Amino acid sequence: MNSMKAAVAALIVCAACTDSASVSTRDAGAEPAPVQNARDIARADSIRRDSVEKARIVRVPTPDTLRGLYVNRWAAIGERMGQLIEVAKKTEVNAFVIDVKDDRGFVLYKSRVPLAVQIGADTNSAMSDRRLRALLDTLAAHNIYPIARIVVAKDPLLATAKLDWAIKRKADMQPWLDKNGQPWLDPHHREVWQYAVDLAKEAHDLGFSEAQFDYVRFPDEKRLIREAVYPLAKGRFRAQVIREQLGFMRSALKPTGMPVTIDVFGLTATDTTDMGIGQRWEMFIDQADVVLPMVYPSHFAPGTYKIGNPNANPYSTIDRAMKDVKRRSADVPNAAKVIPWYQDFTLGPPRYGPAQVRAQIKAGYDNGFQSWILWNPRSSYNLGALMPEN
Repeated sequence: MNSMKAAVAALIVCAACTDSASVSTRDAGAEPAPVQNARDIARADSIRRDSVEKARIVRVPTPDTLRGLYVNRWAAIGERMGQLIEVAKKTEVNAFVIDVKDDRGFVLYKSRVPLAVQIGADTNSAMSDRRLRALLDTLAAHNIYPIARIVVAKDPLLATAKLDWAIKRKADMQPWLDKNGQPWLDPHHREVWQYAVDLAKEAHDLGFSEAQFDYVRFPDEKRLIREAVYPLAKGRFRAQVIREQLGFMRSALKPTGMPVTIDVFGLTATDTTDMGIGQRWEMFIDQADVVLPMVYPSHFAPGTYKIGNPNANPYSTIDRAMKDVKRRSADVPNAAKVIPWYQDFTLGPPRYGPAQVRAQIKAGYDNGFQSWILWNPRSSYNLGALMPEN
């Protein structure tokens, strides 16, 4: 930790020197500027700082083989972040998926996206500009690939602030509430996806290398079909809506050169329907640069793949799931690269440790999937499952 703190401090000092040198070089020999009022001067200074900041950002290139860990917003803000950086420095881990907007709607740092500011999305222990800069510079110094995770449709903060954008009940046109009493955003609204795009562009400008969109779907509660109404559907089925919105986001972000990646349910490569959530494999696999199925063995029902307890058989479960992934993608032109999410948490017996995690990774390797990301909701991982740095 002391060495990491020293590196961060050095990076901040170096960045300050770079800022000063860049400004003085550009201003040298310039004619005196016309007299301006205080507001114009402040705005010009802000634009200059932004330009210098962007010029010195070192963006980590996409690894040929990506091995990552999920970092929740609280872990990123707190001491856990430093611990995870140390893990990455010593092991095969070379990427972090960091919550930029979590499933409660809160943003990691102080945002300049007008809607985020308007609804107070950056008011819950948001990371300061200086600390964010130090974090991203440190990740770059250690060649750790930073991915901005942005939750789309599950955003109770925005759904409460913009009731017109929330899913409505047929009975009274009031917001539909999930099993936890929270409203969801209606995926038919383009504004919902534009907000995600705006946050992704901001993350890119700050130095994140990739945007990963989660909850690109409808809620996964069966009663939704009979209880909800969608005035903007216009005859479109759910999977078509998700496909169109993903296409919009990818097109909107193309000028940035930022890879667009999406998280999907793990069973989507096996189930031939949209599972009631708008995720049908053939309808989304060509609408992103990378698709990340969440193939957690604990999320497969008993008997899936004729396996009595998929959670207790991680190798067999992942082996069958990834075979379905290859089969379903084979005939789709321009199909995205697939990087699986693996389970590093316990949900029912047996308790997951290094052996269960490595069993999933091996099943992926045996099917040709060399990249992976581990999920633990608390961002606390089985270090024994990680190989030493190659």
